[in-house]
Amino acid sequence: MQWDDFRRSANIDDRRDSGPMTGGGGMGGSGLGIGGLIIVGLISWALGVDPRILIGGLETIQGQGSQQQGPTPPSKTGTPADQQGQFIAAVLGDSEDRWTEIFRDQLGRSYQPPRLVLFRGATRSGCGFAQAAMGPFYCPQDQRVYLDTSFFNDLQNRFHGCSGKACQFAQAYVITHEIGHHVQNMLGILPKVQQAQQSMGTSQRNAAQVRIELQADCFAGVWANHSQQKWKFLEQGDIEAALQTASAIGDDRLQKQTQGYIVPDSFTHGSGAQRMQWFQTGFKSGNVNDCNTFAQGSS
Repeated sequence: MQWDDFRRSANIDDRRDSGPMTGGGGMGGSGLGIGGLIIVGLISWALGVDPRILIGGLETIQGQGSQQQGPTPPSKTGTPADQQGQFIAAVLGDSEDRWTEIFRDQLGRSYQPPRLVLFRGATRSGCGFAQAAMGPFYCPQDQRVYLDTSFFNDLQNRFHGCSGKACQFAQAYVITHEIGHHVQNMLGILPKVQQAQQSMGTSQRNAAQVRIELQADCFAGVWANHSQQKWKFLEQGDIEAALQTASAIGDDRLQKQTQGYIVPDSFTHGSGAQRMQWFQTGFKSGNVNDCNTFAQGSS
């Protein structure tokens, strides 16, 4: 992945040097979303983290009326100077530019980018207390993406989602999946589905959550399509690494690893095959309208 030409975003709050937060209640004071419920009941001691909430298990927390518990921790605002921070700022910056174009050209609308918060260990968010074990997530309440960069190490070493230099594009896929949830929020999809989930049974809620996550995968593919047209930034093995990552973090594979069997009704992110399929759909077409995972008959 060649990202030198990407514009670096300054929409970053870097809390990595503020030290881990402690205490502070749970996510979303007035109620947990699906991801929060999974945290309570399905912690995997074998992996040291609940894999079913990785890659955005909490990015769709409802948390109406929830506020940050206590003061916001100190942060550095702007483009980080370190190599990893530069990479994240580059992916974020290019996503801002590409989605601005997509919203204008395809939707006739203006795009308002999210902020991205880097942290270590734990921090506070508009959805409540956030910990590294939750994985990257998007909080609709403050329109921020939260990322503990140690997740990238887990992606390569623990979940074997990628290897070598190709991990960079897999990491870009993780970031742009979360940004995909912000796109859903701007389009009104996220609040509409969350409201509907409140009156659903568990299986129906999970099924709706899967559709949310698969659409975010598709939106990540849409970004990659437009960025490739602009920069020709992809290198040999990059797409394969993203697809391998999508497969590695599918609910079916993670359930098999942690409990030895698969329960499709409990899926919250979709199978590896579904995640690969929808990322490829977005990447091949580059069209937002092709990412309707809620359409009847979509798989």
